[in-house]
Amino acid sequence: MGRLASVYGQAVAAHRAGRAHLDAARRAVDTADQPIAPADLVARLARLGDALATPEPAPIADTPVAIRIGTASTADGGFPALVPLGGGHHLAVDADADDARVAGLLRAVVLRLLAAAPPGAVRVAGLDTTSLDAVGSRPAGVAVGPLRPLIDAGVLPGTGEGGIGALLGVAERHARAARQAGRADQELLVVVVGASPAPDAAARLAALTQAGPAAAVCVLAAGWPPPTDRPVLGGTTQVRLAEVYAHVGDPPGVPFSADGSGLAAPVLLDGDPPAAEVAALAERLSAPVNGVEVAALLPERRWTGSAAGGLRTVIGRVGPEPVAAALDRATPHWLVDGSAGRASFLLTMVHGLAARYAPADLRFHLLDVTGRAGFADLAPTEGDPSWLPHARAVGIEPDREYGVAVLRDLRRELRRRVAARKRHGVAAAADQPRIVAVVDGFEALLAGGDTLAREATDLLVELVRAGGPAGMHLVLAGPNPPGALPGRVAAALGRFALRVALPGEPRDAVADPPAGSALLSAPPHATRAVAHRPATGADAAVRLPDAHGAVVRLPDADGAVVRLPDEHAAVVRLPDAQAAAGELARLRRELWQARPTGSRPPSFFAGHATVRVEEDATFAGLRPGGRRPLALVGRTVDVDGTSALFIMDAAPGRHLAVVGASATGAAVLRAATLSLARQHAPGDARFLLAPLTGPADSAAEDTATTLAAAGHPVVQLDTAGLRAHLAALAAAFPGVTSGSPVGPADGSAGGVAASAPAAGRTYLVVFGADAAHEVLATADPETGRTGHDDLRALLRHGPGHGAHLLGWWRGLGPLADDLGDAREPEDLACLVALDVPGDELGAYLGVPDLWSPRPGRGLLVDRHDQRTRLIVPFTRRESDGEG
Repeated sequence: MGRLASVYGQAVAAHRAGRAHLDAARRAVDTADQPIAPADLVARLARLGDALATPEPAPIADTPVAIRIGTASTADGGFPALVPLGGGHHLAVDADADDARVAGLLRAVVLRLLAAAPPGAVRVAGLDTTSLDAVGSRPAGVAVGPLRPLIDAGVLPGTGEGGIGALLGVAERHARAARQAGRADQELLVVVVGASPAPDAAARLAALTQAGPAAAVCVLAAGWPPPTDRPVLGGTTQVRLAEVYAHVGDPPGVPFSADGSGLAAPVLLDGDPPAAEVAALAERLSAPVNGVEVAALLPERRWTGSAAGGLRTVIGRVGPEPVAAALDRATPHWLVDGSAGRASFLLTMVHGLAARYAPADLRFHLLDVTGRAGFADLAPTEGDPSWLPHARAVGIEPDREYGVAVLRDLRRELRRRVAARKRHGVAAAADQPRIVAVVDGFEALLAGGDTLAREATDLLVELVRAGGPAGMHLVLAGPNPPGALPGRVAAALGRFALRVALPGEPRDAVADPPAGSALLSAPPHATRAVAHRPATGADAAVRLPDAHGAVVRLPDADGAVVRLPDEHAAVVRLPDAQAAAGELARLRRELWQARPTGSRPPSFFAGHATVRVEEDATFAGLRPGGRRPLALVGRTVDVDGTSALFIMDAAPGRHLAVVGASATGAAVLRAATLSLARQHAPGDARFLLAPLTGPADSAAEDTATTLAAAGHPVVQLDTAGLRAHLAALAAAFPGVTSGSPVGPADGSAGGVAASAPAAGRTYLVVFGADAAHEVLATADPETGRTGHDDLRALLRHGPGHGAHLLGWWRGLGPLADDLGDAREPEDLACLVALDVPGDELGAYLGVPDLWSPRPGRGLLVDRHDQRTRLIVPFTRRESDGEG
């Protein structure tokens, strides 16, 4: 009843508007019985034309409106020539759009139809939006030219330069849907045909004109009637061109109609509307058309979608109609191309999917390599503890290493799924959640031509090739890089059957895109329609009016293959995620509150952030009593943010050397020491601390204070004390003969007597070990033994006797000088390199091409396990005294 009442109310309103319009026309004509002079009649017709040609906007799908096409000419003056359009009425011109008069007329009629209807009530099919020529030979449309402002404003979503068959298919599907809907306010589809079609297409066109108002189609046919016998167009006003004037309503071959249906006066057709008129209409209609609410794209109920056949979400709208896109077998991956509005599009897409599918059915890996922190709000923050429950990993840094780590994690999952499918069949794969990996700025991962770029290429190609059948989908976004992508990547991106072209930078507006640029090329393997920048003009997306529109090629309703360029180009209006930030935050909290029991927050990677050992989950879980103590030094650059650590067992060489000029070395040494201390009960371990350089004083003092507060014995040493304790430790190892300690005559070192290892473990922690080089190089006058000899004995034999060295050297050269020939893993197995050049480190360890250092990163090297890991070293807050 509610729907019937609504339709009835709309019909009553339309009837009243029509009666008011008719009354105005009658008053203009003045139906007196007195004879009317020809000049007076012409004047009254002019007033009538003005009254009818300026109607208030109203639904026109089922009610025709009078549209001006030109000026009728008589000996006594002229008056507007009007034709009914909409509501089952159409227009035909006997010349095609190659004639400038016809092209101008068609554009003028389109403009006036848009002006006569509410925003979004008219959609136009057949205009050629891929060409800016004034008029061209267009078999299924007419060049848009002077109507460009309407395209740019998102008001006029033209449909490209496809063939007449596909255009008629669009119109026929629209007519079927309109008849089924039966709405009085149905969207009117205006079909512009620029030339005479072939016989089969002519029959389909005639059928459209005979379908009546319920079809909600208005045909503007140029080149009709064709030179051969064709079906009659129903409800169509015929325009015949003469040398200068046109005749309206006359059947072919008859100068003026005998039955009075034709206009017995020649008509000077209107040409292109003035530019100011077009701009004014674009401004009036753009606001209601362009505004897309995020709420309108979300489902009424959360988590009701089934991911068994794929994922689907609404990304925007064309006029009043929603535009949906899928991640499924036909369109397993998406490519998002453009600069403006990219982050907004990705955010609304992610939220749309998250609202439709439960975390059990969908997982996200979200990576922003651009550094704009577009996904930062999807992980918990200090101000908001909520997170998107579908997110497994969130990265917001321009960090290639982390990006490649995410791709590695995805490949591991892909191979696991492929193996499970081989063992257990398709059913096993269907039970697993779909994974959507969104990478914004993906082209940065491929830059540089180095080892990392080559690995990123290999990973992307494998994921593109095999990910779809395994339920793993990629959404790759980029600003359309100016240079060619690697050939293998370009070929892989050719598999992306769905593409979205957003506004780009001015450099994107080149007529010929760079060779090999997969972002601008048509996908050769497309099995469904695509959203894509037109291949005939890279400027199509650039000319979008703002960041909230995209050039899209909509799917064929029958799932047919659509090649580029095709007839389904349209401007999809997108929501503004920034304007809807509050709404998206409420949605995230809603989903977070409904998260399954036991859900964990996503791994969050912000490489610029300070990482302190006290905030590490592994550190918090350390307890006394473990058999093999762990020394924590940072977090691994991986999806899980795994703690980076070394095991300090009894194997020869289980010591830690932190190498690099950065003061972060002292913070890493502090973190390793405090983590070891947590694994010993008070009194079970002894800590010998030697702060030998000024930049380390604060970290060393903080370390000593924390250890003492935990009840651990702490001995602080200067260089002489370090020399004495090295000698004492070396003397305790069987088979090692040590010289007399170099220190005070009373045997003390720095005020504390040197002693051999006590029961339990001894940790010798040296901040700035290179500062002791001269002292350690001094030989004992009696034995000739140096401190370096004792140091190397400690390295080789100490772990077996519970003694470990943890040292920070401010350069690889000083470390090499102190160790001399003791460079084997049995001497020193564990290193953290900070700002050491990769070639120097590789030469020292005999492993080339290890890494490229940069601030905030370190390389963990475990020579026993043949393990290297890129890490974010533990640091200290500036308030803690870190430089």
